[in-house]
Amino acid sequence: MAVGLAVAAFASGAAPARAQSADEILCDQLAADPADPDKPADIRGVAAVAPMDIAKAIKFCRIAAARSRRAMYQLGRAYAANQQMADAIAAWRKAADKGSTSAMVELGVLLATGSGGARDPAKAQELFTRAAEAGNPRGVLNLLALAAAGGPPFDPAQARALLARAAQSGSAEAEFQLGVMLANGTGGPQDDVAARAMFEKAAAQGQVDAMQWMGVFAQSGRGGPQDSALAKSYYEKAAALGNADAKAALKRLDCPYVLKDKTGKVVTNLCF
Repeated sequence: MAVGLAVAAFASGAAPARAQSADEILCDQLAADPADPDKPADIRGVAAVAPMDIAKAIKFCRIAAARSRRAMYQLGRAYAANQQMADAIAAWRKAADKGSTSAMVELGVLLATGSGGARDPAKAQELFTRAAEAGNPRGVLNLLALAAAGGPPFDPAQARALLARAAQSGSAEAEFQLGVMLANGTGGPQDDVAARAMFEKAAAQGQVDAMQWMGVFAQSGRGGPQDSALAKSYYEKAAALGNADAKAALKRLDCPYVLKDKTGKVVTNLCF
């Protein structure tokens, strides 16, 4: 399984409900990570803090961070968006000390890549392991990526077991990544039926890559019934969310015949 260092952690469950201050609410609206396990279920989050919102996010998250590790993590996101990396790292360290697994992953990526200073693969592995053992699937994936990049080794079977545990709590990202490992036979036997079930669960939660994989499995009949109409439906959903592989798959469905020149180069697709 090809994996890269990933800074987002995917939600494995909503944080316990409690009264929120106005500052926390505004901090969430401006800087919540859609994939943070600490994020309340009713908060959508933003993939990146918008440039026009950076100053407000720093203001409100700084106040909210006094009582919320999530806000402290989000303060780090706002600082990073403003290229204040020293402040971002300080905020993430405080959030990680309070148990934020998303902050652990952010710090681990910086240490693994050296983008926050000197490279320290061993410390990065420690942070990823803490996040993984707390149920954060991105911690697991980054352990594998770190090992693949020449860092400390990590057992794929252990990664699969950790992803399975995270998937049990409803993490769409863990379900998807576990599905990939099951489909590829990484860390254990190949199991297309179980892989398809994981992709279906993750897709139902809006995980776009899982939608694309479900299209592939439904189109080919892998791990279950072959269903071209279902495959097209999944491809359309994934394509609408920007998945390039799904867009290409839709084109192949609509234009299945390929014309090539004498060198074998694709000239065009014939559509019917």
